[in-house]
Amino acid sequence: MKKLLFIYNPKSGTGRIKGKLSDVIDMCVKEGYEVTIRPTQAALDAMEYVSENGQRFDKIICSGGDGTLDEVVKGLLESGCDIPIGYIPAGSTNDFATSLGIPSSPLKAAKVAVYGEPFACDIGKFNDDYFVYVSAFGILTEVSYETDQKVKNVLGHMAYVGEAIRSFNPATLKPYNLSVITDDRMIKDDFIYGMVSNSASIGGMKILPVNEIALDDGEFEVLLIKYPRSIEEINMMVSSLLAQEPDPDYMYYFKTSHLEIHSEEPVAWTLDGENGGVHKDVEINNIGKAFQICVPERK
Repeated sequence: MKKLLFIYNPKSGTGRIKGKLSDVIDMCVKEGYEVTIRPTQAALDAMEYVSENGQRFDKIICSGGDGTLDEVVKGLLESGCDIPIGYIPAGSTNDFATSLGIPSSPLKAAKVAVYGEPFACDIGKFNDDYFVYVSAFGILTEVSYETDQKVKNVLGHMAYVGEAIRSFNPATLKPYNLSVITDDRMIKDDFIYGMVSNSASIGGMKILPVNEIALDDGEFEVLLIKYPRSIEEINMMVSSLLAQEPDPDYMYYFKTSHLEIHSEEPVAWTLDGENGGVHKDVEINNIGKAFQICVPERK
């Protein structure tokens, strides 16, 4: 009998997956799986459990936010296993699931997790760590991991927006003086925000040209927002991002598979919305088609 690990974060989102567990497990059993169920116990529990036990299973289905998926993918990479992952999104924003076309309904997502087709997806290597869909620094990036989980559960994505508005103060914008090196360019400038992403949605919003984004092309989308000199420039930046047309007068936008970022002062980073530590020197590489995730069958 095929073996399946169902691992879920009971604290993610509203916890609604708990009310659907019986239906999801029944679906897995009917498909011929012997199911092991594990609710995560603490931060990094999913990563550690998958790293130590992943080789025992033929498929892993995880339910939680993007952070839970991030842990499962890292655990698989550490274990050396190449088995498909099914994902039932249950977080506050679920950016990566949105990019993959995975439904927000738990039962519909479960059907994709059990019956969907495997899709080989890129992943990011960040120094000695990994990220599934985004690494970022600068203004508002701390909001995702500093917002209380209970607030996220009640308000969903509006929790991020509310915290962002409260923490935004143009008078105290901090410029980050950085040198950015890729295979074909070197940029030195002052920035207030930067992200290296492999996703059509970031923070619940689509701000990049969606038709240019592919999750298996071996390249990241890089957005670096320059330090604004006036309120007018801030308004122009926001308008261009909402239109999904990054304005080269106020930001750099390009694709690459490799880049280095250097600064004289330590810079705080987030990886998939979680605390990624403080670094002066960062090297980011795209690992092409590093893991398989089940997506809706393509017509």
